[in-house]
Amino acid sequence: MASLAGMLKQRGFHVTGSDAAAYPPMSDFLRDLNIPVAQPFDARNLDPQPNLIVIGNAISRGNVELEHVLDQRIPFCSLPQLLHDEFLRSKEVLVVAGTHGKTTTTSILAWIFHSAGLDPSFLIGGIAENFGSSFHLGAGKHFILEGDEYDTAFFDKGPKFLHYFPDSAILTSVEFDHADIYRDLDAVETAFKRLVNLIPRRGRLIAFDSGDSVERCIAKAFCPGDRYGSQTATGWKISNLRFETDRTRWQVMKGGEFWAELEMPLAGEYNAWNATAAAALASSYEIPIADIQEALKTFKSVKRRLEVKAQVNGITIIDDFAHHPTAIAGTLKALRGRYPGSRLWAILEPRSNTLRRRVLQSDLARSLAQADEIVVAGVFRSEAVPENERMQLPELAAEIRNHGKQIRLLDDADAIVRTIAPEMRSGDVVAILSNGGFGGIYEKLPARLRELK
Repeated sequence: MASLAGMLKQRGFHVTGSDAAAYPPMSDFLRDLNIPVAQPFDARNLDPQPNLIVIGNAISRGNVELEHVLDQRIPFCSLPQLLHDEFLRSKEVLVVAGTHGKTTTTSILAWIFHSAGLDPSFLIGGIAENFGSSFHLGAGKHFILEGDEYDTAFFDKGPKFLHYFPDSAILTSVEFDHADIYRDLDAVETAFKRLVNLIPRRGRLIAFDSGDSVERCIAKAFCPGDRYGSQTATGWKISNLRFETDRTRWQVMKGGEFWAELEMPLAGEYNAWNATAAAALASSYEIPIADIQEALKTFKSVKRRLEVKAQVNGITIIDDFAHHPTAIAGTLKALRGRYPGSRLWAILEPRSNTLRRRVLQSDLARSLAQADEIVVAGVFRSEAVPENERMQLPELAAEIRNHGKQIRLLDDADAIVRTIAPEMRSGDVVAILSNGGFGGIYEKLPARLRELK
């Protein structure tokens, strides 16, 4: 929503917004764009009456501003609908979709096209550090877009990405997620099958090579396709993967023949997968290997993806946008590779609609057990989740102990900082895992560590 607001302002519209509580990095991003955000929601925020209201998918009936919009019959639409009608119609659309990795992969793909001089437009669900922005309206013919499988709006419960009509796409992974809107894995797969069914015959589909779900989702594609990953028969095969102090390096074999040596500053096997997917699609658009290699070498990251927030007294504090047990496992594995020998802390706020539910509780326990020290805060807005579906923290703690690890359950950010800051020592790596503001812990923990110096 923040990115769309910026795009509309760049097009010359007067844009304002409302939120319950805005937080960085997007609150800072909007402030820098001079787009005011009213907090909290209030019908008076719609005075004077706007010409059009864009309703985000987090807004449901009962919201005071939405009720005012409906009562007054103010014209409204969804983000994907406006995005398609205002920005996508005249572009060649490249969509990156999947349960994991789509924000980073979209950012890498946009940076490759930019580095090759193609000046693409892009819209990303995070701030790409190479651009200092989550969007760009370029003069080139390509629009590179993160495709979200979450629903569109209270009046349109289909996935957002079905509005984008991709010319080509990347499919990074398919797992059960968004337990608040999808009944089961079969329902998730159906959404991705519908996306694949939109790609024209002249298009291209690049898909990860592992997982029965991905296989089922691409089985009836009408367009040419390639696979990427580490399987023996994969078209774009990753091999000789090396993790170094400040970079990750690997080789790519295309069709069984050496294609390129690639490297990038980001840690983690999953980021090598993300980069290879982007490289494969870029190559299909005839971007030279040398341009792809240089773009990956100079790619920075995305805000809130393995982002180093502070280094205090030899302690490294990292922010990662945790939303799913598989993503958490990948994050902790990446940090093990980047910081070998360090004591690794995992501090989790169960905040996403999946993590607040018990459906993947055992998977979450296995993921967190990769850390040396584990701290879990109270479930965010637990009262909004039916009790029989809600994450049960004592049960989670018991499962983690069954994996041979200790865990502490602490109510909130203040209790966590107060308890653990005195225990930290030089060389520790602290992964703070949340997809929200987490009570300001990103600022509070470094501040407390400085006091203890």
